[in-house]
Amino acid sequence: MKDNTPTPSGRLDPRLDPAANPALVPAEDTDEPAFEWMKPAPAARAAEGEGAPGPARSASAPAGGPAADPAAGSAAGQPESRADRKAAEAAAAESAETDRSADAGQPSRSDAPSMVRSSSMGTHYSEPLPTSALQVRPPQEEVERRNAQREQAARAKPVLPRFLQVLLAIFYPVILLVLAVRAVTSPLFLWAEYHRPGFPGDGYGFNADDRMTYGSYAVDYLSNWSGPRYLGELVNRSGEKLFKDGEVSHMADVKLVFLSAFGAGALLILISIIAIIYLRRRTPGGVRRGLFAGSIVTLVLIIGLGTLAALGWQQFFTEFHRIFFAAGSWTFALEDTLIRLFPGQFWIDAGLVIAALVLITAVVTLILTWPTRRRRGLAPARKGRKGDGADGSDVNDDDAPQAGTVRPVNL
Repeated sequence: MKDNTPTPSGRLDPRLDPAANPALVPAEDTDEPAFEWMKPAPAARAAEGEGAPGPARSASAPAGGPAADPAAGSAAGQPESRADRKAAEAAAAESAETDRSADAGQPSRSDAPSMVRSSSMGTHYSEPLPTSALQVRPPQEEVERRNAQREQAARAKPVLPRFLQVLLAIFYPVILLVLAVRAVTSPLFLWAEYHRPGFPGDGYGFNADDRMTYGSYAVDYLSNWSGPRYLGELVNRSGEKLFKDGEVSHMADVKLVFLSAFGAGALLILISIIAIIYLRRRTPGGVRRGLFAGSIVTLVLIIGLGTLAALGWQQFFTEFHRIFFAAGSWTFALEDTLIRLFPGQFWIDAGLVIAALVLITAVVTLILTWPTRRRRGLAPARKGRKGDGADGSDVNDDDAPQAGTVRPVNL
């Protein structure tokens, strides 16, 4: 189709102004169903007919009026679209409900979900939000109770980290004691004892090499898994048994005590390592607090036991053996091999070395875990001196900001 194509007959020229041609008004084109939706509502047409002047109304209405044309009257009184019918039914239902409420003396449905009518969008319903009850503030007592519970929960510390810290503090001195005993029961300590100046010699013929050889057998027996034959079948240079049956039986008892102590120490070390790993991940400073408390407990125990040993070594040595061994099973003659290898001075030196190792380790741990401000995560305190201020005024420690406080800054 070209621009110079003539307009067919019966079709309007699109270039013409539709407003100038009354035939193009879709509201009055009753023969075209496509323009049905553009027709005004019956109520609007009735209102326009009522508000128009008399001549215009008489011109648009039939000569006989509504009674003369029943079809026209029924069409004017009934909505022609579904939205109009819904709006009319809702309006009728609301008016009927309002009338019944007014007759019964009850409040109207203004508090209920209200209907908002719109001439273009139909009928809409507005309901209260489902969370409108949350906007009601609870009583003041309930607010204070909830705030107190929230603050208590924020200040409360978990039970497991505190329990692990206590276990770490209790296990630490036991672990140090077991490790110190293990360090003493070694060939290195034997060599240092037998070759140190002032160590008493053997009056029955053992020299330093004999003591080192036979003593190493006794120390090795305490840490291996051999039976009593390990010591019972040893012989001296003359071919006689080196250890008597009573000595072998006592060494078997000592071995049981040592292996039990070493096994318990290994278990405590394993539990302590697990506790340290957990505290490092979950509780900052928990390992430091546990070791700090453990070092204090260790110092108290070592000082107490050292005081008892210094006041009466023989009584302390006797009571110690009574705890772990049966009476009469640990006393021997001076010519027996155990007494010749391990005289009384040997046990005094062993006790001193054990106490020194534990004491030094505890003191070092105490220093490394001392709760300083930096380790506790607090700001360092500033020590003020007179005349430190810019104007010559005195500045003291009270002027220094404390941890957790915020000093206002003048901009």
